[in-house]
Amino acid sequence: MTRKIYTLNDFLKEKFNEKIYKVSLDGGFTCPNRDGKLSNGGCIFCSENGSGDFTSGKLKSIHTQIDEQIELVSNKYKGNKYIAYFQNFTNTYADVDYLRKTYEEALSHKNILGLAIATRPDCLEDDTLELLDELNKKTFLWIELGLQTINDEVAKYFNRAYETKIYEEATKKLNNLRIKFVTHIIIGLPKEEKEDYLKTAIFSQNCGTWGIKLHLMYVVKNTPLEKLYQSGNLKVHSKEEYVEKVINVLENISPEIIIHRLTGDGNRKTLIAPLWSIKKIGVLNSIHKELKRRNTYQGKLYKK
Repeated sequence: MTRKIYTLNDFLKEKFNEKIYKVSLDGGFTCPNRDGKLSNGGCIFCSENGSGDFTSGKLKSIHTQIDEQIELVSNKYKGNKYIAYFQNFTNTYADVDYLRKTYEEALSHKNILGLAIATRPDCLEDDTLELLDELNKKTFLWIELGLQTINDEVAKYFNRAYETKIYEEATKKLNNLRIKFVTHIIIGLPKEEKEDYLKTAIFSQNCGTWGIKLHLMYVVKNTPLEKLYQSGNLKVHSKEEYVEKVINVLENISPEIIIHRLTGDGNRKTLIAPLWSIKKIGVLNSIHKELKRRNTYQGKLYKK
């Protein structure tokens, strides 16, 4: 039987012979796109928590956050192995000594078997790469890069503050060190061209991405994107449009790429639009139903 989607859950079960959960952590980082180094505004869609709406909070120790996150999932997960996921803002944007201390603190927790570190491709300095190389040789590690699109005009509009060639250069360095990386792609960005999302997925594949995270372009409170939406200058996707584009991506990429996410899940307290995205299970069910209806699967149209 052909596998419809190669999910992260599938990969982790194959590797560790059991289900593994991630715990989302706040390492107290900021972002060069927020602290004035590149910009003060950040990307126009980024929430006040820097995409870390489900972490426990930066005022708590790493071990305390891990314990609290484990407690949150304890009713549905009876295992004791977790990936420490440094999620919000830019988690390599600090002095390397601070990075080492923060990552090592997470790895010293008895339930943590690996690290996932979300960052920007322009925040991988040589000493940081040396540290990541060291960690990669002793634990399970992957890096997440917020590419979103390869259309530099669109990226400039939403204030990504780096060019696509920076992502490409970063991936070469990570590949040379055999460090796995995941690429974030947003579907429905303002001003994007019709096929941008698909071209972005294929480009990231050609750069050697180990995994892909697909996100819906949704609008949250207190962001420049909210102002754009409220003024009538931003159209958000319908669920049907989004499902169609997700399946286009799946069909055209290698069946060996790990799908870490099929849709973003905004905080219902701050989400403005589209409201259908709150029902994440419903969105996932719609994707799987459409795959079945079309008799299609990840990699069906993939050409090496």
